Amino acid sequence: MQKKVLILEKNEHVYRLQGLSCANCAAKFEKNVRDIASVQDVKINFGASKIKVVGEATIDQLESAGAFDGIKVVPEKKRLEEHKKQSFWKKQSNITTMFSLFFTVLGYVFMFQVGEKNMATIGTFAAAILVGGWELFKVGLRNLTKFEFDMKTLMTIAIIGAAIIGEWAEGAVVVFLFAVSEALEGYSLEKARQSIRSLMDIAPNIAMIRRGDKLVEVDVDDVQINDVMIIKPGEKIAMDGAVLKGESSINQAAITGESIPVYKTAGDKVFAGTLNEEGSLEIRVTKYAKDTTIAKIIHLVEEAQAERAPSQQFVDRFAKYYTPAIIVIAFLVAVIPPLFFDASWSQWVYSGLAVLVVGCPCALVISTPVAIVTAIGNAARKGVLIKGGIHLETAGKLEVIAFDKTGTLTEGKPAVTEVISLGNLSRQEVLAHAAAIETFSQHPLASSILRKAKEEKVNELHANNFMSLTGKGAKATIDQTEYFIGSPALFREFVNIPKELQQQIRTLQTQGKTVMLLGTKTRMEGLIAVADQVRKNSRSMIERLRNLGKRTIMLTGDNQATGAAIGREIGISETKAELLPQDKLTMIKQLKEQYGKVAMVGDGINDAPALAAADLGIAMGGAGTDTAMETADIALMSDDLSKVPYMMGLSKKALNIIKQNVTFALGLKIVALLLVIPGWLTLWLAIFADMGATLLVVFNSLRLMKTK
Repeated sequence: MQKKVLILEKNEHVYRLQGLSCANCAAKFEKNVRDIASVQDVKINFGASKIKVVGEATIDQLESAGAFDGIKVVPEKKRLEEHKKQSFWKKQSNITTMFSLFFTVLGYVFMFQVGEKNMATIGTFAAAILVGGWELFKVGLRNLTKFEFDMKTLMTIAIIGAAIIGEWAEGAVVVFLFAVSEALEGYSLEKARQSIRSLMDIAPNIAMIRRGDKLVEVDVDDVQINDVMIIKPGEKIAMDGAVLKGESSINQAAITGESIPVYKTAGDKVFAGTLNEEGSLEIRVTKYAKDTTIAKIIHLVEEAQAERAPSQQFVDRFAKYYTPAIIVIAFLVAVIPPLFFDASWSQWVYSGLAVLVVGCPCALVISTPVAIVTAIGNAARKGVLIKGGIHLETAGKLEVIAFDKTGTLTEGKPAVTEVISLGNLSRQEVLAHAAAIETFSQHPLASSILRKAKEEKVNELHANNFMSLTGKGAKATIDQTEYFIGSPALFREFVNIPKELQQQIRTLQTQGKTVMLLGTKTRMEGLIAVADQVRKNSRSMIERLRNLGKRTIMLTGDNQATGAAIGREIGISETKAELLPQDKLTMIKQLKEQYGKVAMVGDGINDAPALAAADLGIAMGGAGTDTAMETADIALMSDDLSKVPYMMGLSKKALNIIKQNVTFALGLKIVALLLVIPGWLTLWLAIFADMGATLLVVFNSLRLMKTK
């Protein structure tokens, strides 16, 4: 079994596609590639315009399989800029469309001058049909011989039928309008895909690398891990790495969606595609080009576009039965009135052909994928990585959002909030003595005291004979006096803590703060309170969610007092404290049973069971951890909680647009079909309804690009 998996991976090839015009064409192209004898499996990604082939197939074979739609195949790693986009007006299909328009207009001129039945009029309209519809007919007739009834087959039958019953003018207009519809649809879809493709242009293709005493320009694919990259002010960073020398502000908007620059100095991580604004930097490369954060974002976004959302699965199933049903209806419209009611054959065959045209399923088929592709692209540019249409839809249906506390609602970095003198030492001296002891400590609270001491520039003292007192604190000798720092419980072993101080300690603890005392075995010298700081936007984010009618709950392993204090500060609906990972998992299951759809927001590592159990797992700080990007359904690339309400708003808007699209697509067709009853449905009106529905769906979906 393992050997087989290795073979599949070895024979897997991914290509980008140019010219893929519609969802039906994508399905047909996939089928044609699957029919190649040496191909074992194939999967097409219509949204990202990519195809994955397992097995052996040459580019010529693949392009031959897509020749019906003029599809060009480019290896995934080959840069798109080497294949310049063709101008809209220089495309062969658009040139023939303009000639078709010319002959159609000329045909109408002849019709008014010499009559509808004149050979010059018929010949001109026939030229318009052949010039504009030649590629359409080739595909349609080939499909007809194979009994494949797609959009082009239906159009071919309708146009040939119009010519047979003498409706040359209508046939020419239908060919022209269909060609315009195809061109505009292709242009609109390309605009939607471009929103993702623009991500690929973010990172430079060349990196300036120091090799010995020289600086050389190296293609990013040839850059090795531990190479030293030189970045000047105003340049984009080409590779992920860590700063070796220098300091600067880096604009990370391309990765995190945050436009406020982040200060970076030696040891800090930097990402490919971000902009160095001020100083020069020397950066040690830590990842290959294919593994950079931006490369992973692009890959995950493209994979997300391939995943069908529930609404899309429904539409696909519906369309499968819809097309044959339209063919049956068109046939019945054409034959029943003449056979049973002595009506005109030419009139009702014409109406049947119009039903075929108006029944083309194109607008219906693309109603969902275009909206999902556009929404996922919009989110990616704003630092929210949504890993599939199903997760996008779920975000709009959430009832409860559960949050981890540490590192999610709070900074995850304790900070000193109070330094109080209790004896002979001044406040500054209390902080200096505490910092001298904590210099040797590995405890998370120690770093907060050292940061505070550095920030206030207190005098540096030197401690000796350091010893950690597990679970209680630490001790060390300063100026030949033994000092202790630790919990109130530690000092109760040596001295009596006055009632007033005990009350002060309890008050600080109920505020969610950890209290440490400093002193000797005979007296207390100071009190230091430390607390995890609430993120600046936690309160406003919770308020926005409450205004949306969502229930918010905090799940924390911290003690009840700390959890309750943080919960009160940010205004969260409910707090559950002292929870182990398995308890959080149980809570998520209970919330799902009680309220319905539940999201869990955490760091992607410690909260893995709860993230997996929730209907939607949202990981914080995806740009900093590969785990967050890979495990969660949605990754917030920055630590910006305001993206949670944005993501839910985007999802709701996407769901509304999908509903509107399906309503437009079916509604316009139903109205057009009802026009058959009084005999008002003409071929040109049918194609206009079909074209209108398709363009309406595409342009309506593109509104998602502007969602803020």
